[in-house]
Amino acid sequence: MDLRLPKLPKRRLLAAVAAVALLAGAGTWTAAASDDGPTVHRQDRMMQMPGAGGAKIDTSYFTAGDPSAKRPAVLIGHGFGGSKADLRAQAEDLAAKGYAVLTWSARGFGKSTGKIGLNDPKGEVSDATRLIDWLAKRPEVQLDKKGDPRVGMTGASYGGAISLLTAGYDKRVDSVATQITYWNLSDALFPNGVFKKLWAGLFINTGGGCERFEKQLCEMYNRVAVNGKPDAAARKLLAERSPQAVGDRIKVPALLFQGQTDSLFPLGQADAIAKAVRANHAPVSVDWISGGHDGGDRETGRVESRVGSWFDRYLKDDKGTDTGPAFRVTRTGGVDSTDGAAQLRGASGDRYPGLENGQREIALSGREEQRFDNPAGAAPPAISALPGAGGGGLNQLSSLGVGVSLDFPGQHAAFQSAPLKDDLRITGSPKVRVHVKSSSEDAVLFGKVYDVGPGGGQKVLPSQLVSPIRVQGTKAGKDVTLTLPAVDHDLQKGHRLRLVLASTDLGYASPTQPATYTVSVKGGLAVPTAPGVKTAATPLPAWVWWLPASAAVIAALLLLTARRRTSAPAPDPELAEVPLQITDLSKRYAKSVDRYAVRDVSFSVEKGQVLGLLGPNGAGKTTTLRMLMGLIRPDQGEIRVFGQAIVPGAPVLSRVGAFVEGAGFLPHLSGRENLELYWKATGRPAEDARMDEALEIAGLGDALARAVRTYSQGMRQRLAIAQAMLGMPDLLILDEPTNGLDPPQIREMREVMIRYAQGGRTVIVSSHLLAEVEQSCTHLVVMDRGRLIQAGPVSEIVGSGDTLLVGLADDISDPLVDKVAALPGVASAVRADGGLLVRLDGTDGASAARLLADLVRLELPVESMGPHRRLEDAFLTLIDGGTA
Repeated sequence: MDLRLPKLPKRRLLAAVAAVALLAGAGTWTAAASDDGPTVHRQDRMMQMPGAGGAKIDTSYFTAGDPSAKRPAVLIGHGFGGSKADLRAQAEDLAAKGYAVLTWSARGFGKSTGKIGLNDPKGEVSDATRLIDWLAKRPEVQLDKKGDPRVGMTGASYGGAISLLTAGYDKRVDSVATQITYWNLSDALFPNGVFKKLWAGLFINTGGGCERFEKQLCEMYNRVAVNGKPDAAARKLLAERSPQAVGDRIKVPALLFQGQTDSLFPLGQADAIAKAVRANHAPVSVDWISGGHDGGDRETGRVESRVGSWFDRYLKDDKGTDTGPAFRVTRTGGVDSTDGAAQLRGASGDRYPGLENGQREIALSGREEQRFDNPAGAAPPAISALPGAGGGGLNQLSSLGVGVSLDFPGQHAAFQSAPLKDDLRITGSPKVRVHVKSSSEDAVLFGKVYDVGPGGGQKVLPSQLVSPIRVQGTKAGKDVTLTLPAVDHDLQKGHRLRLVLASTDLGYASPTQPATYTVSVKGGLAVPTAPGVKTAATPLPAWVWWLPASAAVIAALLLLTARRRTSAPAPDPELAEVPLQITDLSKRYAKSVDRYAVRDVSFSVEKGQVLGLLGPNGAGKTTTLRMLMGLIRPDQGEIRVFGQAIVPGAPVLSRVGAFVEGAGFLPHLSGRENLELYWKATGRPAEDARMDEALEIAGLGDALARAVRTYSQGMRQRLAIAQAMLGMPDLLILDEPTNGLDPPQIREMREVMIRYAQGGRTVIVSSHLLAEVEQSCTHLVVMDRGRLIQAGPVSEIVGSGDTLLVGLADDISDPLVDKVAALPGVASAVRADGGLLVRLDGTDGASAARLLADLVRLELPVESMGPHRRLEDAFLTLIDGGTA
């Protein structure tokens, strides 16, 4: 079928251009001053599309700088349910960078008229083509030839799809950059023949109701929603309005951002786009961002910056522009204590690995046949995700290691691996071959892979994703290959993989007729590992490269300061075995009489403790550590280490090792040579270094013989820790030791700290990663605005972990709160900002999974649910209390 736009007769085409040109003079100009660049001018205009009953499209046009200068153009499309107003900030930024930018509200959204056509080639795609016609007439827009502007298109979701579709229909599009969009809308809403009912319903509601859509779309939705499964006509209708329909014509450089937390348009949609564009011999880069339609961090700043670089390269033809790696994936590594946000780090590869690269087969137990039921009415449904829940979606909890999914007994089969002998990073789509029999003609299964912790106590569904599949003709039994959700997930050594095949899921339509399914696994679970994708090493700081020229001077200074002694108060024999005692410590800001960086701080640390020093930026943590190491003097109070007062050059400092703000190493020397040079510079005997002990704890292995310039960031951090441990000091001080590390490296650093303290030594660690502090530390000191807020064991500060925070989309009545409080296993339920605080009573069966099922049964508008975050919540509560 030829899906190209029909040619307009010449007379109609001229009339259309004239109509657009007439309306061009009816726009309204405004100017927005920019702090960082030229003034951006915006002109708003309503454009009449050609044809009888043509829609009126509301547009905004942005330019900046010299009006006579030629520049490329960019069209930005908005997401479904949005309008051009959502795009203003990005448009102004691109205009300030030298582009002519046009935004518009699609048919049926904002002030634009017309029915929603879900990117109908004769509707929304035709509109985009007319907007390119208009850009070709602008005197400031660069042309490749008459009527052909240099133009790129970008947008998220709905706007990303129109970018791809227009590139397929209109050869004048020169480059595209899309975010969390789809390749085939039929596959997205009807994956493997199963109706994604909740997302489809959200589409209709977000669009304003069925009557706002083209008639055939409304009729199609009603038909599928009633039948519970898509028919051939429905699949054909959506496929024709998808980029896949013109995939062989999309031959322009494409930058593809896809969300890892996205049950609407999962990573497989971007994979299909990438394969098609590459097959057309066009450049393509793929970037898996943290967030998606189910919430999370959309990384807006980084994404828009990369889009700008992409257009600089392919629209401005700036060949020196770095467009980034062929593949990048964002990985989560803990929580920042200052704002509770996830710490994000990137990993990349020089080629896109696809979803099946580096497959490793994991054997599964229980491969024999297992029987389970599809209940009448497909109720109660298993729970994986809450589609469209936004930033509080359940997938955000899974990324933090919180399992909240629910599979009902008797409604699923489970097959599990042995404990992993090594860490395993899954990057892509696992696959498994299964044999399916059913008492009905068809079987609908939902496949998912859990990360199960030691002992089976913690079960996490990565990104809360499942793969549905409709298997036809199963009465006699049938073998099928199930492609499971594409994820990027790290499993720790000792964890297990659990494959679950369920008969129901909250987000999908299952057969309402009862049936019995029998399934068995044929072979192991094929897990992709993408070995070519590595976490990028942080570049060595510039000063390291001039460090060799200064090495002799630094060594001489170290020798001098090591021998320098300053008079100090007499030792306190009663504190001789106490690693650290701080009493009434204060330090004013420079040239200030009453402004304190640290004020009246007192606490002590005992042997064998791992003490976490917590506080927001400006709390006084680093100032306290610097005074502890003798680098600066306190204005009041004292610090004693093993009973001896700390002053610059105090002998007892030889029992203190420190890692503060990273270490500088000579890049051309090996790791061992760097450590030997450092120890020699201290002037202490070589046998006192106890280097082998320090290196064994740090776990660097054979890397010690390699040049430091070849080290990853994690290896350099461990080398720095090994340097701090030389001489095996009784007190080890670490300031943000996990900065720049990915999750496996953070875990290794945690083990290093714990191993070190196990020998009866003491570790003090300052960190923003609350989850790491909670797992690593035995005791805490919390500071804010220079003052001590609380000190004590982690268990006392955190308290019990039996309270759950249930986020609600809407307020609920008091009687409904009372019903929640009366649920089995619930001790209390009280209102909180945005939802309820529910405390479990600790009885058998009291769990988050059971509570979630009960809340869904009560029809509460649940938006999120998870632990009333233990250390994070305690920390934020203490800080709020300390600053009130």
